[in-house]
Amino acid sequence: MFDYIMTDAQKKLRDEARAFTKWVPRQLILDMDAEKIQFPREYLQEAGRRNLLGIRLPKELGGRGLSWVDDAIVAEEIGVASYSLACLWGVGADIVCEAISLFGNDELKQAVVVPLLRGETFAAEGLTEPRGGSDFFGATTYAKKDGDDWVINGQKRFIVGAEGADWFLVYAVTDPDAPPHKRMTAFMVPRTTGVESKYIYGLMGVRGGGAGRLVLKDVRVPERYALNGINGGFDVFVRMMIPERLGTAAMTLGSVRPAIEIATRYTSKRKAFGLPIQMFEAVGFKVADSVMLLDAARSMVYSTCLAVDSGKAHPNRVRRLVSEAKKFVTEAAWEIANKCMQTVGGIGYTNVYPLERIVRDIRLSMIWVGSNEIMQLIVQNEWYKEYFKTLSKEDVRDVEADAVGADAEGEKIYE
Repeated sequence: MFDYIMTDAQKKLRDEARAFTKWVPRQLILDMDAEKIQFPREYLQEAGRRNLLGIRLPKELGGRGLSWVDDAIVAEEIGVASYSLACLWGVGADIVCEAISLFGNDELKQAVVVPLLRGETFAAEGLTEPRGGSDFFGATTYAKKDGDDWVINGQKRFIVGAEGADWFLVYAVTDPDAPPHKRMTAFMVPRTTGVESKYIYGLMGVRGGGAGRLVLKDVRVPERYALNGINGGFDVFVRMMIPERLGTAAMTLGSVRPAIEIATRYTSKRKAFGLPIQMFEAVGFKVADSVMLLDAARSMVYSTCLAVDSGKAHPNRVRRLVSEAKKFVTEAAWEIANKCMQTVGGIGYTNVYPLERIVRDIRLSMIWVGSNEIMQLIVQNEWYKEYFKTLSKEDVRDVEADAVGADAEGEKIYE
């Protein structure tokens, strides 16, 4: 966040996150990108020791009980070291643990949330399936009642942390004949008999986070492990879209920030025609545009965090703002990463600088946790609903009438 609007407590929190990010071993980052490491347990363990998991979760569960603004401050700094690490940091503590905190029973809170926030256990979310990702209601993973248990069968893929997770938040169809929003259940599934994870993907970027396929064969789960009850998965899904998408926006800020820092240092040192290349507008303007985009993206993230924290914004408006933030920030980050590589030139396309890794990593941000095309669809739908329900009725000037021909007969034809 912009330091001039931080409180002293928030600056201290930011500095804690920065110290943790500086702690990250260089070799860990390199080994993850080389896929020598499939799941960095020591990273999450250290985050737990520093009480930097679950920033918004209740203190009684081991979190800090802070706000979305605070969470974003930490997420931005976490993203600096590695997008892969940021993804792992967010999935377990910000998504799975929040789902349990809001919709789970005390048993799950103590079995999953408390040890996870201490860095002792790990969790992943099973949402995307081989047959599709954006079509949530088209899931083919199903669960059938058998005595006091539910038996789950199906597959999930692109599951961040699948290789190392002890628990999985899995969405399954429990009533195929019900309307779409009443047919799904969110189960907490332990790594037990019938649960298999396979690290099978050759990812372009965001490597080393254990992203894999989750195969569920006759997995027995007690009914009490259903979050929000049987057939209550839709409400869990909708609520989890906030940490998934707003969290992604926040950590993407941090992950692309080093690209600007690298480009700034390089262009201030590199000389051509007797001058530092920052003096040439073709170069310096790209860095300037990158800084502008990052500032605009950061403003959108934190204004959205304030909207969520306030409790005053209608859920539909929050849904729109979160979708806008995810789309705008990730597309701005992609543009920033490419502009910065362009300013550095050929050496930026090598592994002498981490720019090439940043470019590869940032590309995922526009795809995962809801593609940016889905974000556009949500923004479109929510804006039209909001305008005609609320904004069009507000006591503000109707500028449409401020035209010479506003009342011209036969000109405003709509059908």
